Amino acid sequence: MTDPTDPRPILVPVDFSTHSEAALLCAVELSRCYRRPLLILHVVHDPATMPGYYSRALKKKQLHRIEDGATDMLTEFLRTLGRHHPELKELSDAESLLVKGLPSTRILEIAAQRSVGMIVMGSKGLTGLKHLFLGSVAERVVHRARIPVTIVKSPHAPTAASPK
Repeated sequence: MTDPTDPRPILVPVDFSTHSEAALLCAVELSRCYRRPLLILHVVHDPATMPGYYSRALKKKQLHRIEDGATDMLTEFLRTLGRHHPELKELSDAESLLVKGLPSTRILEIAAQRSVGMIVMGSKGLTGLKHLFLGSVAERVVHRARIPVTIVKSPHAPTAASPK
């Protein structure tokens, strides 16, 4: 059970997906209930394995460093979420942080360095062979974390069973 008098922040790793958005909105509610600050984290992946969400934003800025592109995307992600939810003061009060590295490793390192009290993160919830070969950042965080981890799925994200 989470102690409501614990002042440690809630860490919310984001990858700009609908699942991250849902996790951040859930974390805002937890922040309100427990009166804890939010720390929003994005981990920049190794450019050699650059996910598609970076490449879309960086096409216009070929010479832009990936960290700069990720910073712009994090800023825009938070700005857009704030516009859609202006009543959520916690979003504007939240601290955001961008680091480089392997997502699951860096999430746990930041959690330890910043003495966070809990982690709230989104997950696609992949199953089958794709999950077996790729693994899951959320799963690795859950297995290795020494603090509570809440996994959130977006109610609006398409599933394998939903029509395209």
